[in-house]
Amino acid sequence: MKKKIFGVHDENTLRQFENCLNTGQVAGGVLCADGHYGYSQPVGGVIVYDGQISPSGVGYDIACGNKAVRTNLKWKDIEKSLPLLMNEIASTISFGIGRKNPEKVDHELFDDPDWLVYQEIGKQEHDKLKKLAKDQLGTVGGGNHYVDVLVEQKTGDVWIANHFGSRGFGHRTASGFLNLANGRKFSERAPGESMDQAPTLIDLDSELGDLYFRAMEMSGKFAYAGRNYVMDRVLSIMGATSDFEVHNHHNYAWKETHFGKEYTVVRKGATPSAPGQMGFIGGSMGDISVIVQGKDNEENAESFYSTVHGAGRIMSRTQAAGKMNWKTRNRRGGEITQERMDKAILEYGVELRGGGTDESPFVYRKLQDVLDAHEDTIDVLHVLKPVGVCMAGANEFDPYKD
Repeated sequence: MKKKIFGVHDENTLRQFENCLNTGQVAGGVLCADGHYGYSQPVGGVIVYDGQISPSGVGYDIACGNKAVRTNLKWKDIEKSLPLLMNEIASTISFGIGRKNPEKVDHELFDDPDWLVYQEIGKQEHDKLKKLAKDQLGTVGGGNHYVDVLVEQKTGDVWIANHFGSRGFGHRTASGFLNLANGRKFSERAPGESMDQAPTLIDLDSELGDLYFRAMEMSGKFAYAGRNYVMDRVLSIMGATSDFEVHNHHNYAWKETHFGKEYTVVRKGATPSAPGQMGFIGGSMGDISVIVQGKDNEENAESFYSTVHGAGRIMSRTQAAGKMNWKTRNRRGGEITQERMDKAILEYGVELRGGGTDESPFVYRKLQDVLDAHEDTIDVLHVLKPVGVCMAGANEFDPYKD
């Protein structure tokens, strides 16, 4: 079994990674330098299966990922109007848990014959999930999902990036297949789950494995369509066009050939980085983001062509912001005060819309540190500084376990 660990990790994360490696038909695994404790499989963890797939490894936010574009604008073109632009982005794009897009989107995706995979589960399930997908296409969600405006300081080029996945549609897809894999009905309410539970595995050549893989791919198409839609809206708001783009999932499973054999590579919070393949990696709202490219060398091959997806959390949401009383919607006991966060964002020069202390720069590693750990496998092509960040507001309940 091939195994690589980048960076330094806590005991919970390492134990969870080893548990994944020792469960099922595993050919290898990678723990990236941004890794941290997650649901069933560490975020930043890559597990390579022979003939199996892990819906718990892909996670609840199927096809979460990033799209980044370089625009035709320079920093001098937007510097004075940035506060107004960020206001318009915040009021036009729908952020937050459970939000629907106020503008109904008639997208070719909804004519895709692959929706029939849900008909094989049941007409009611198909109709409910497709309606939810239609309602939520073009919404960003909560948690650490965002729209960023960034500047490449070497050139003055303005970039736009977004980060989110398949929304409630993907979450219900994941929940449904985890139910089926554990002998429950698709729409049944699942019992409480342990973060440390063993990976749920399905044989790919089984009927259920085929259904899950097709449904996961449908969730992936939906996530791509959503990120494209949001990007187009933001470009329109800014009066910009794009001349270069990078678009990747980082919560997904791919059928890939490694060392002469086809495997299923389950990346949870890890970016594909095959030789020449580019990815966007976002830091915190007070840190750089980068465009990277996979190297064509043995070190990258031994990493199953995988790299970080972000800086990686070092502080939980509750530790940072305090424990939430959902009746009063007040938090108590957090380590990061609003004043400390506001000062850091002001000093870094970011126009922030939304975002709570649980997303402050203090809860993440420094991105350069995790990039340094992977310097033998990726090249950094563009270094970007955020100047505008838009997220869901503070005190949003985040149902995703990733």
